[in-house]
Amino acid sequence: MTGFEIGLIGFAALLVLLAVRIPIGVAMLAVGMIGYVSIAGPVALLSYLKTETYWRFTSFDLSVAPLFILMGQFAAKAGLSQALFRAANVWLGHHRGGVAMAAVGGCAGFGSISGSSLATAAIMGKVALPELKRYNYAGSLATGALAAGGTLGILIPPSIVLIIYAIMVEANIATLFQAAFIPGIFAAIGYIITIAIVVRINPEAGPAGPKATRLEKWTALLDIWPVLLIFILVMGGIYVGIFTPTEGAGIGAGGTFLIAITRGGMRLQGTIDALLETAITTGMIFLILLGAAIFNAFLGFSELPLLAAEFFKSSGLSPFTVLLGMIVLYILLGFVMDSLSMILLTVPIFWPIIAGLDFGLGPEELKLWFGIISLIVVEVGLITPPVGLNVFVISSMAKDVPMIETFKGVVPFFLSDAVRVVIIIALPSLTLFLPRLLAAE
Repeated sequence: MTGFEIGLIGFAALLVLLAVRIPIGVAMLAVGMIGYVSIAGPVALLSYLKTETYWRFTSFDLSVAPLFILMGQFAAKAGLSQALFRAANVWLGHHRGGVAMAAVGGCAGFGSISGSSLATAAIMGKVALPELKRYNYAGSLATGALAAGGTLGILIPPSIVLIIYAIMVEANIATLFQAAFIPGIFAAIGYIITIAIVVRINPEAGPAGPKATRLEKWTALLDIWPVLLIFILVMGGIYVGIFTPTEGAGIGAGGTFLIAITRGGMRLQGTIDALLETAITTGMIFLILLGAAIFNAFLGFSELPLLAAEFFKSSGLSPFTVLLGMIVLYILLGFVMDSLSMILLTVPIFWPIIAGLDFGLGPEELKLWFGIISLIVVEVGLITPPVGLNVFVISSMAKDVPMIETFKGVVPFFLSDAVRVVIIIALPSLTLFLPRLLAAE
């Protein structure tokens, strides 16, 4: 049996293990080790494990992930989600669908200091669902807006998934954060427009709330100064090169810690809880990373990515046809996998293919553009059935809304995502404008 055949069997076996709900890290670790032994032998595997495990977990680049996770934990303890939602609500709530728009705005704001989709959906769900119920919003619109809005947590920088992608393709994390900024704002605006269209078709789905006074509006804006301060300090510093992403994450974690103590009243137990949650999440991510490293080494030995790249390069298919096929596969994988798992599983195979095709972009810009497209598409997987992790998170809090109603509610946002993907593909300059601008200065 050739290495290519073993690679195909291993890839199929991994999908089967994922379908029966074996954790992604364990599945990749098991298949990768068996495949590695099948091609290179047990001695080579043990030698690889000895060096790879140490190198992987002592990599300075990876330290940025737990620091951004910790920043999100402290931000939640500081009560910043409530302030963000209140500020958005007093400015938008008097419009039809305004409270749902405010929920999306709150998700965008919290995503700018969180980096996690599930955390954004869960925290903003606790804050916004009671208000949406109080104003008699349709269950499908309320839960659909929150599930979709939560996906902004991994698109608006900082993004844990984007950090992992950058490490995998050896891209600059700061430049990727720059590239994600405009598509992230574009996504939030698209969701707000989607809500406006839904309530125009069905006005009863999103009744208007009371209009706030001018004093209430400006007071609410003053309440969110910590979020603006942290975002400008951390992301602004990273964008203009004052400090590295790891340094920025450390400053952000320290800043949100001080805010959580002074504003949120966080005490020792809250600090311990935040550290434990960060450790648990980081441990899960690192296990997945180790599994992915071994699985990808096995695929490298099988030459599956290389042969796939050669096949598509010589197939005569246009580069955009190949890209469309990848997008369809991402959506199908989203039925059974989370965003990080999809990135770790597909990028080692997809990136060599994309890198071998001519999209009219240089290698570094191609990494940015493809990374943002991949991030948007895996983000869609968070709201697609039957897994739709964000849908499950919101449904667990909105027990009076059947899950089928929530899935119905995310359909308009799914269409908004589809339009956004088409625009990002057709206009790469939307992704590349900010990195090109900052590079030129």
